[in-house]
Amino acid sequence: MSEFESKGQRLIALCILGSLLFNYPMLALFNVPVTVLGIPALYVYVFVAWGALIALMAWVVEKR
Repeated sequence: MSEFESKGQRLIALCILGSLLFNYPMLALFNVPVTVLGIPALYVYVFVAWGALIALMAWVVEKR
């Protein structure tokens, strides 16, 4: 398997992970009246998950 195919498969897996993280059941878990440092828990979850996905994608693309 070439390096290009391996990166492609990892990026597809990250897209599937992203769709699972931003799907209804996961979002419903964090839709509670709780705040983290004054920010609603749902907003914190969305931005942390979004940042983690971006960091993972950058890691996969830049990995040699």
